[in-house]
Amino acid sequence: MAGRAFVGGAVLAGCLSFGVEARAEPQGTVGLTIGAAGRGLDRKIWDQTVFHLGLRGDVLFGRSKVTDFGVGPYAEVMTHAFDEVQFGAGVSTLFPVLQALPLVVSVGGYGRYAPMQGLEPGVAGALFWGTRSYNFHASYVIAAGLLAQFRYGLGPSRETSIVVGAQLDLVALSLPFQILYNAIRGGSKDTRPVR
Repeated sequence: MAGRAFVGGAVLAGCLSFGVEARAEPQGTVGLTIGAAGRGLDRKIWDQTVFHLGLRGDVLFGRSKVTDFGVGPYAEVMTHAFDEVQFGAGVSTLFPVLQALPLVVSVGGYGRYAPMQGLEPGVAGALFWGTRSYNFHASYVIAAGLLAQFRYGLGPSRETSIVVGAQLDLVALSLPFQILYNAIRGGSKDTRPVR
């Protein structure tokens, strides 16, 4: 016990002696997910192919640079073929396998509501691969890439679905509308000279 306390104290003292500024602020993103879903009832895999559309956001903690791992919560809401709605949440972990293209692995639970089956629970796993850097100036980071999910329903319908699609950043998607809005307004009203 004393040995563990000594090792812990030595590690803490070593970290403090370097004077390194730890700046691991949360980094969040929100994206539109769009693609195809293969879904089936009674544990049939990919019984029919339907359109997938959703919103997905997460906040990752523990990162202070592009090459750091990150862990945090995610939340999502989606529909398959516009005849059901799914909402879920869980935990995401970022693995910096490539500096410009990390992997984000997520696991969690979801609820699925369809008029014929009612509300049913389920579990889900997801894999995101795409751009997601570290923003040194703000807590929002733009992310876009490929998304694959597997969803396993625990209700009486025994629903399963596989989602394959893209995740597109909402801020990036809104930029043309922001530019148009500012153009209609007449641009910036600040007329001070640049120094």
